[in-house]
Amino acid sequence: MARLAAVFGVLATLASADQTYRAEVEAWRSQREADLRAEGGWLSVAGLFWLKEGPNRFGSAKDNAIVLPDGSAPAVAGTLELRGGKVTARIEPGVEVTADGKRVTSLELRPDTTGAPDVLKVGRSSLHVIVRGDRVGVRLKDPEAPTRRQFTGLRWFPVKDEYRVSARFVAHPGPISIAVPNILGQVTEMPSPGYVTFTLQGRELRLDPVLEEPDAKELFFIFRDETAGHESYPAGRFLYTALPPRDGTVVLDFNKAYSPPCAFTAFATCPLPPKQNRLPLRVEAGEMYAGHH
Repeated sequence: MARLAAVFGVLATLASADQTYRAEVEAWRSQREADLRAEGGWLSVAGLFWLKEGPNRFGSAKDNAIVLPDGSAPAVAGTLELRGGKVTARIEPGVEVTADGKRVTSLELRPDTTGAPDVLKVGRSSLHVIVRGDRVGVRLKDPEAPTRRQFTGLRWFPVKDEYRVSARFVAHPGPISIAVPNILGQVTEMPSPGYVTFTLQGRELRLDPVLEEPDAKELFFIFRDETAGHESYPAGRFLYTALPPRDGTVVLDFNKAYSPPCAFTAFATCPLPPKQNRLPLRVEAGEMYAGHH
C-alpha cells in the first residue's frame, strides 16, 4: 500500500507540474495578445513613409508626404526634414505637437536604432523615425486603425509538452555574424554568439540565434517550419530563450513561438529566417495564422 501511495504521489506531482506549466503558457499567450491590442501595439500601426532628402510635410491633407488619418491632425502640421541621415521636426505655428509629454516646435528626432526613439504626438496619432540600412522612414500609429478595431484575436496550437525541448548551446570561439534578410530585400549582418542543437520528432536539428542588441540577455530565433503557409505565418515565426552562460543548456519552448509583426500590418519591416533556420518538419506548436494581414 505504501508503494502504491508513493506512485500516486508521484503522478499527482507530475499532473500538478503539468497544469502549472500549461497555466504559465496560457498566461504568456494572453499577455502576447494584450500587447498586440494595446494602444501602441502593432495592430495600431497605420502607415510607413520613407523620407526623401529635405523637407517632408506631414498632416491630414492628402498631398502631404506623410498623410495622417482624417480628423486626427491639421491639414499641415509641420515638416520632417531629412539631412545627412538625421531627421528634424519643424512644427507649423499654432499646431500642438508633443514629444515625451512636452510641446515642441523644433526637435531633432532620435530613431528607433537608438533603442529609445522620440515619439511625436499629433492629435490621436503618433510618429517615430525608423532606420533600415540606408533608408530612413517614419512609422505612423493610430489607436483607431482598422487593424486594431477589427482584430478578432489570436489562434494557437494546443499546448504540448513535447514541444518544450532542451537544447545544447554551443558558443562560437569568437564573435561571428550571420546574414539575416528582411521583407524590404535588405540583408543585415547580425551577431550570433553560438548555435543550438536539439532533438525533435526523433530528428537531430540545429538553429542559429542572433542578438538584437549588443547587451541582449536573450537569444532570438527566426525560424520557419513546414506548417508555414498552412497553419502558421508563411514567412516564419519568432522564438526567444534566455542567454546561457557560454556553453550550456537552453529550453526551446515552441509553445511560445509567435508570428512576426508583418502578420498584422503591412507597415512592418520584419526579418526573415536565415536559410539554415528552415526546419524540415512540422512544428505544430505556438501561434497559428488566420490571415490577419
